[in-house]
Amino acid sequence: RRVRGAVMERSEHVMLIGKGAEEFAKTQGIEIVDPSYFYTEDRWLAMKKAQESSNVKMDPNSGDKENKYGTVGAVALDVHGNLAAATSTGGMTNKKFGRVGDSSIIGAGTYADNDSCAVSCTGTGEYFIRLAAAKSVTDLMVYKNLSIKEASDEIIFKNLPKLKGDGGLIAVDKNGNIAMPFNTSAMYRGYIKSDGSRKVMIFKDE
Repeated sequence: RRVRGAVMERSEHVMLIGKGAEEFAKTQGIEIVDPSYFYTEDRWLAMKKAQESSNVKMDPNSGDKENKYGTVGAVALDVHGNLAAATSTGGMTNKKFGRVGDSSIIGAGTYADNDSCAVSCTGTGEYFIRLAAAKSVTDLMVYKNLSIKEASDEIIFKNLPKLKGDGGLIAVDKNGNIAMPFNTSAMYRGYIKSDGSRKVMIFKDE
């Protein structure tokens, strides 16, 4: 979070990557850790298993515990009417070097606009990038005057399957209306409203 905040508050840029991002972090006094810091035995074994079978595994929040790697997304509307979205991906196991998913790409896996809604996506990133999925939800609301549910449903149940993609999204509009569609068997999701009411769900019939 400190690096993201520094980029936003202390640079003229929106996104920094690779060695340049590390150099910028150093100039801001942010600690750089060795890659071994991120090592876990479970994820190492999962990668070796995927390599042995020449598979690339991606978690679209399918509910499959073995392949559940964990995209974490959040959308919020504050008391001042500001909308925000954030997405952290569990990633793709055994991916090709240099592969970039949708989570970090504004408009693909993450987007927020105070005039419409905030969106965070999960699924196979390549499809969300091709659709500019998160931004497309806001465009459908602005240019076709669709509700947040109608716009979200069009992306997840109509446009995404056309590309043989799967996944889901969470979204909240400027009036506090919520949409959380997904075209997989399950998606971990929940909400809390200003009146304190809250709910956590996994499957479609909840």
